[in-house]
Formats: sequence, C-alpha cells, structure tokens
Amino acid sequence: MKEVTKEVYLKWYEDMLLWRKFEDKLAALYIQQKVRGFLHLYNGQEAVLAGALHAMDLTKDKMITAYRNHVQPIGMGVDPKRVMAELLGKATGTSKGMGGSMHIFSKEHRFYGGHGIVGGQIPVGAGLAFADKYFETGGVTMTYFGDGAARQGSLHEAFNMAMLWKLPVVFIVENNGYAMGTSVERTANHTDIWKLGLGYEMPCGPVDGMNPVKVAEAMTEAIDRARRGDGPTFLEMKTYRYRGHSMSDAQLYRSKEEVEEYKKIDPITQVLDVIMDQKYATEEEIEVIDQRVKDLVEECVKFAEESPYPELQQLYDVVYAQEDYPFTPHKL
Repeated sequence: MKEVTKEVYLKWYEDMLLWRKFEDKLAALYIQQKVRGFLHLYNGQEAVLAGALHAMDLTKDKMITAYRNHVQPIGMGVDPKRVMAELLGKATGTSKGMGGSMHIFSKEHRFYGGHGIVGGQIPVGAGLAFADKYFETGGVTMTYFGDGAARQGSLHEAFNMAMLWKLPVVFIVENNGYAMGTSVERTANHTDIWKLGLGYEMPCGPVDGMNPVKVAEAMTEAIDRARRGDGPTFLEMKTYRYRGHSMSDAQLYRSKEEVEEYKKIDPITQVLDVIMDQKYATEEEIEVIDQRVKDLVEECVKFAEESPYPELQQLYDVVYAQEDYPFTPHKL
C-alpha cells in the first residue's frame, strides 16, 4: 500500500471535512426548497471514500455507486461547484441540471454515476470492468452499493459473471446498518453480508469502514488482485450514516443514543486525532484548513445560485440524433 504520510492525513482531513460541510450545506438548502426531489446524505461514511481514493489510480480506475453520490465525484476530481449546481438544477451542473441529486455523473473523471434503481449499478459496474479487460486499459472499477441492494438478484448474476471472466472489479457494500429504515437483521437470516462472496469462491471479507487506513489496506489488496488479472473481490465496509436515509426520513427506527455512540468513532475525528497526536499540524493550521473548506463551500453555493436554470429547449437538445427523424437534431 502507498505510505500513509503526514500529507495523506492532512489531505484526508481536508477532503472529508469538505464532503461533510458540503452536504451539511445541502441539507440547509433542501429545507429552503432550493434542492428539489430527494436528498441522500453521506455523513459518517466518508472514510470509505477517502481510503479507496488512496488506493486507486485516478488516471484509469472507475467508480460507480447508488444515489448517495454527491461527494464521490468531488473525490474523483469533479469541480464541487458543478456538483452543487447540479443539485440546484442549474445549467452549469454536471448534467446541465437534469440529473439532480441522485444522478451525478462525469465521464471525464470516470465517475459513472449515482443510480436510482436499487442494485441496478452492480451489473453495470461489472460491465465497465469487462470493457477494461476487453480493451486492456489496466483500469479497475469500484462498484458500490448499499446493504439493501445486497439482497437484489442482480448481485448474484454479476458476481457469477465477474468470477467466471475474472473481471477487474471490486464490489463494495457500504453496510451502514439500515436499508432505508430496515435494519440488516430484518432483511436476511445472516448479517455478515461479505459471506455472499463465498458462494462464488470470490475473495471477500469485512472492513472497518470508519477508518480510512483500514479501508485503504483492503482496497489496495483488492485493486492489486484485479489489476494483475486475478478477478474480483467483495468487501463489506462496516460504516454508519448519521443522517436519515433521505431528508424526509423521521428516523423512528433507531435511537438518538445509537447515533451518538457511532459519532464517538467519527472518521473525521479519528483522522484529526492522529494529526494532533503526531503533531502533523498545529491548532492554528487546522483552523486555516477549516476556513478554507468553509470558504469553498460558500463559493459553491454562490456559483450554483447565480447560475441560470436550463432553457426549456434543452429537453429537445439531448435526445439521440437519428438520420431518418430530422425534427429534433442533437445539439449537445
């Protein structure tokens, strides 16, 4: 694994803090009805992304996930201002304002989207990996899904094909304890989701998803295996979300005490503790990072709010061009 240096810890802290504050601002904007539709926040799960990015090669590796998908593209290199604009439905957004919260996408940065169909991205991720194997790009696809999606039949089909063809894919279930409001214990007679890989003789195992170092270690091993042609891995990231399934979730299925207990192992706090214990930064230097993050979030909001909404004509400009149907030329 690439060494986890002082610089890595400081980057992890700043990145995870940005993702957290970015989404805290989104929650406020949602209450103001500036973000419409659904809004699924990632608060608490940031170490899963931070550790993975440390192990990935962003020049060729891909990522695909479900609809809790705002911070992943930022981590992959997408301008956060464009992500914020997409969430506000503006023409400057990643999908020109037509994807919204659940469908952030960037082909340029190899982020193949948030997907609203539960588990629908799992076989698509295997397909992206098939393309990498076919074209010999050396890339690996990180395919993320939630614990609820682990109960979908599409997972088993994708697992079978991925193992049969030794596809360069890492399947990652982000087990945050609840599929919407249904606990893992109520969805199956087993709670160790990673064991589903055993039925396909797929390398698999549990990972502490609240610690970016543990995530990076597991992801490095899985990515190396995929890149050398030995096929997929299935990892269960045991993590937790501090907010509800979506902004409309009253969270009646869990206690406030449970949430507070998990906040004691907050990934951002864990990283900050290492930084301070190892004297990687002074309190004043941390304050500078905090202010830089705050300023960037405000820049994102300003950019998004000042951006125009898409013109109505855009609805007709994004359909596929067709030679024998000349009435709606493809302009974008």
